[in-house]
Amino acid sequence: MEAYFVAIAIIVAIYTLLALGLNLQYGLTGLINFGHVGFMCVGAYTAALLAEQGWPAPLSFLAAAILAALAAYPLGLVSLKLRDDYFAIVSLGFSEVVRIVVTSERWLTNGVQGIPGIPKLMGFTGSGLVQASAVLLLLIAVNIVVILVMRRIVHSPFGRIIEAIRDNEDAVKALGKEPVGFKVRVLMLGAALAGIAGAFYAHYIGYVAPDQFIPLITFQIWMAIIMGGVGRVSGALVGTVILMAFLEGSRFLRDVVPFISEVEMASVRLGVVGLALILFTLYRPQGLMGDFTRR
Repeated sequence: MEAYFVAIAIIVAIYTLLALGLNLQYGLTGLINFGHVGFMCVGAYTAALLAEQGWPAPLSFLAAAILAALAAYPLGLVSLKLRDDYFAIVSLGFSEVVRIVVTSERWLTNGVQGIPGIPKLMGFTGSGLVQASAVLLLLIAVNIVVILVMRRIVHSPFGRIIEAIRDNEDAVKALGKEPVGFKVRVLMLGAALAGIAGAFYAHYIGYVAPDQFIPLITFQIWMAIIMGGVGRVSGALVGTVILMAFLEGSRFLRDVVPFISEVEMASVRLGVVGLALILFTLYRPQGLMGDFTRR
């Protein structure tokens, strides 16, 4: 049971990195990014391929963050001058293009068969629960650093400008600031965090394949930040915990309703999360960590 809880905590920590990146893009800047999992995919495959070549983990993680950020740069230049709804569509298309590329380029990514045998992180600590606990502690440390940096960004002049872009982009232009440059940087920062999350995911699971990076991952992260509180750093963490509690807690519904098959239970789990999202939207639209003085 301890191993199960540690495994769930690791996934929560990885998803928290994704949620923090998306919260920076949407919660603070207003960018509707439906292709977040594409950057996670870039980071995961980068880390996996470099690990196969014997690169040390710190360098492969750095490369994963850089390549994910670079992948966001042209997307930002092409798309950020579009209206929000068009950018959402383009970003979703981008994530599917990434998945198609890793599927078709078999010479590099091994196609649909994926890349197995990715070395585990913190292997020097041993194996089993000890090693998993060490990975969890590392992820917690990384999340703490990211949260502290996020808080610095929020209270910096850069943070005030991107929040102004979110609230009234035309007013920012009237003040002589060019929103596109700020949007591109925010998109790259969020993508870098997704790349790091992907690298952690690849090393933890030990195997990457294209079907692990479907759009559902992106929409689960959207659910997390909406339930936790859009624009709140604490909301990304709390929302991710709530999401995972629903996803994993619903596994035990079979004890109550044993007549539901495993296949049907997958749909029930999504239904439970969807119902929670509807209830939050109706009764707590600002999220659990949002402003308690308004509804």
